[in-house]
Amino acid sequence: MDRVLIVCGAGASSTFLAVRLRRIIRDRDLDLVVDAGTLADLDDRLAATRILLVGPHLADRYAGLAERAVRAGAVAELLPENVFGRDGAEIAAGRIEELAGLRAPADLNAATPTNRGDTHG
Repeated sequence: MDRVLIVCGAGASSTFLAVRLRRIIRDRDLDLVVDAGTLADLDDRLAATRILLVGPHLADRYAGLAERAVRAGAVAELLPENVFGRDGAEIAAGRIEELAGLRAPADLNAATPTNRGDTHG
């Protein structure tokens, strides 16, 4: 079972998104666990994480967070600005499915930055 970790600064935004994503993942019968976290507990949780989703308000820190994720063997993705909007959880669920290899990418030319680790495959 793959673990998805959503991080934001204090954990509130990521918690709300994680709750919505868990419902979608359950409805799609996917073998994934979605957790929310903060920057403060990131290093402790990365070893068990396959996919790291970074809140858009952390865009200025994304490169460093993605580097840490790759070192831990995870895939990192910066979430789009609209992820906390009405359709945001559906958008994030689609990206999770693509990053986990559960479906083909919808748009190979997507502008969202992604870094892939090579220890989970």
